[in-house]
Amino acid sequence: MTKIIINDDDFQKFQEFFYRKTGIQFEASKRYFVDKRLIERILESGNDNFRSYFTMLRFQTSGVELQALVNVMTINETYFFREEYQFNCLVNSILPDVVANKKDRSPIRIWVIPSSSGEEAYTIAMCLLERWGGINDWDIEIISSDIDTKILTQARAGLYSARSVKHVPPKYMQKYFTQTPLGYQLCSDLRNAVEFTRVNLMDAADVRGYRHFDIIFCRNLLIYFDDLSRKQAAETFYDALQPGGFICLGHSESMSRISSLYKLRKFPEAIVYQKPWDGK
Repeated sequence: MTKIIINDDDFQKFQEFFYRKTGIQFEASKRYFVDKRLIERILESGNDNFRSYFTMLRFQTSGVELQALVNVMTINETYFFREEYQFNCLVNSILPDVVANKKDRSPIRIWVIPSSSGEEAYTIAMCLLERWGGINDWDIEIISSDIDTKILTQARAGLYSARSVKHVPPKYMQKYFTQTPLGYQLCSDLRNAVEFTRVNLMDAADVRGYRHFDIIFCRNLLIYFDDLSRKQAAETFYDALQPGGFICLGHSESMSRISSLYKLRKFPEAIVYQKPWDGK
């Protein structure tokens, strides 16, 4: 078998290309991770060197190989009820604020991005069903998006490992999951409560149709972006939110350091960010 070498120039070319396409920037510390997966894709695609693969990647009009590459390069690390304080904030503070100002009684729209394997979106659905008193009075739409099509297929299937569900309260486990030889299967009612879509946050055409959200959960994604991509993401979310809408970030992320578009809101359970009411 031909031994494929990714030299420093190759890595830099790939690094720049992948950043332009996704906003994700791989630091030199990720070199082993990137090289290993890049070589896997070179071989899987029938090429035997970086140069021919990179040429194919750039000029393939279908974009099939780029999507396959994205699927192996993106990191999907999550579990149910991760950073639970924000779900408590959603139910106890954010939703009451949204409802108090939603005079037209249109559906409450929640966008989860990145979706990963669906744990976050399904946790939101469970929290609304079990902990929010307004669940029978309001229509809710939960849309969960990711750039990785493979992980979206996994999310739709709703089959999880013991590690993914280890923080699910026992009564929720009993109510919403069935243990199978392959893992813990989420019930169909919850799976049907979430719509999963493929979106590249850095592609203006992809995000153009995502509008009128009341709440966005974007946790632990911006840490993979550089300052320019973070700013672009912040502006995309601003356009996607209703005036007065909220965005929840990961515990180590701060919108204040990225954009001045948002207002800081301190609730008892968490700090979140709000699109001003005069926002357009």
